[in-house]
Amino acid sequence: MAIKRLIWGVKQSFRAYVEGSGGTIAVSDGAGRADDGTFAFEAADDSDLAFGADGTLSGVGRFRGQVAFKAHGGMLSVTLTDPWVEATDAGLVLSVAETAARRTAIAKLDTAALAPAADGTAELPAVITLDGMTIVGDHYPPGTPLDPVRLQG
Repeated sequence: MAIKRLIWGVKQSFRAYVEGSGGTIAVSDGAGRADDGTFAFEAADDSDLAFGADGTLSGVGRFRGQVAFKAHGGMLSVTLTDPWVEATDAGLVLSVAETAARRTAIAKLDTAALAPAADGTAELPAVITLDGMTIVGDHYPPGTPLDPVRLQG
């Protein structure tokens, strides 16, 4: 079953900090925000991430949209653009576009917890990577749990 949507909240405490300090969180370019604060990204036309008959993931999930966190008069400025879920030498990762030609793995996903439901959804625990830490601004050390990544078929 093809994955059509990625839902991720990044980290609930980070969202609360940004908005609690008078900052803003803006979605654009196809991303949406749910009532629970999470962000939804629709699959791009060239996305081919899918669950196999055995429940494993194959392909690359290319999703569209942007989430921008801003606070403290711009001193805190984090933008996450076009997330992808893909298998790498380091395992299954969630990456974001830093530029048109460069992607950075922001989170490592725990495939041991992968158990797709009958409706084609699955939730994967996520931890921040070293590169992810630099993107979010050194607030969370590598290995810090993030909000889980939900994949919907």
